[in-house]
Amino acid sequence: MNNYGQSNAPSGTFTQVSAGAWHSCGLRENGSVECWGDDEYDQSNPSPGLYLAVSAGARHSCALSATSTSCWGRRDERPLEATAPPPTTNVVTDVSSGGGEGGTATPTPTPTPTTTYTAVSAGGFHTCALRSTGTIDCWGRNNHRQLTDVPTTGTYTAISAGENFTCALSSAGAIRCWGDNNQNQAPPTQTGTFTALSAGTYHACGIRSSGAIHCWGRTIGNRLAAPSGTFSALSLSWGHGCALSGTGAISCWGSDGGNGRINNAPTTGSYSAISVGLQHSCALSGTGAVSCWGDSANDRTAAQTGAFTAIDAGEAHNCGRRSTGAVVCWGNSANRRTMVPSGSYTAVSAGATHTCAITTSGAIVCWGDDTYGQAPTTPRSP
Repeated sequence: MNNYGQSNAPSGTFTQVSAGAWHSCGLRENGSVECWGDDEYDQSNPSPGLYLAVSAGARHSCALSATSTSCWGRRDERPLEATAPPPTTNVVTDVSSGGGEGGTATPTPTPTPTTTYTAVSAGGFHTCALRSTGTIDCWGRNNHRQLTDVPTTGTYTAISAGENFTCALSSAGAIRCWGDNNQNQAPPTQTGTFTALSAGTYHACGIRSSGAIHCWGRTIGNRLAAPSGTFSALSLSWGHGCALSGTGAISCWGSDGGNGRINNAPTTGSYSAISVGLQHSCALSGTGAVSCWGDSANDRTAAQTGAFTAIDAGEAHNCGRRSTGAVVCWGNSANRRTMVPSGSYTAVSAGATHTCAITTSGAIVCWGDDTYGQAPTTPRSP
């Protein structure tokens, strides 16, 4: 039966579809919702916004965003707009309209956490974070014991998730790594005291208390050939790394790959932050301007307007945080990795195909590819 055109699906690519009684709704790759068929009660006229899931009922529809549930269509005696409370008190985890005419989504209560998150790092297909207590929490893929071998003792001040391994910096300046170690990228410890670290795909580097860079792991392509000198920050990816000197100058090493990810790095100016993606790199100037170079596919190196306070480069996308707490992402939008949920954030980390950020309440919100549970739609509390 196609009396109302409910079977006449629009063209384009969708990630989810739901069929109601006489209308249907679909979720596009960019997170927008499109409905078609019977529209007598505006059930095929979705509320504007970006969503994670959609469900079509008999004469109404509902969709779930990262922070709220929106419904439209026949209202009868009950309003259809439902907004989820803050993530740390009540969280909407699923949405379904069913076949009735007035359904609403019911928030699932979760305990208010006694601790918060202070840092987050999105890796290849897993994510790790630091609690305010200095302990570590990881979730996602566990094929190389990325979750099983998380340290359960000690406190940590920094954490970096690589492809299939993670390294963390203890309060005493010691480095602890776990997960995939087939290229010697995750030996349990490194000798000496460090102030910063970064995990790449198959290698890692840390900045010693002297300011010198020390690297370990896969040696192919000069990945471990870090420059000499004194540095304050660094970032690694698959085949290259970049670091900032004490004066804010940029130095990069490894394989250029012919796309300028090393050779096109800025040679003048002073920068306050650096982040390396798979085939590109980005840096933040002292005024908050973003500069990106390397592979320009999917506009990952496109100029951005306005000032940022933080920048993080993923595999093929970037995310920046503004002084207002808003997060902006650009580049490859597959898996909705650039579809930022509304809200205010204190930190953001772009992984291979997903992104996570810390809210002002200390919870973690993730979006993008969740194949291995690395980016759950439910906000995560410590």
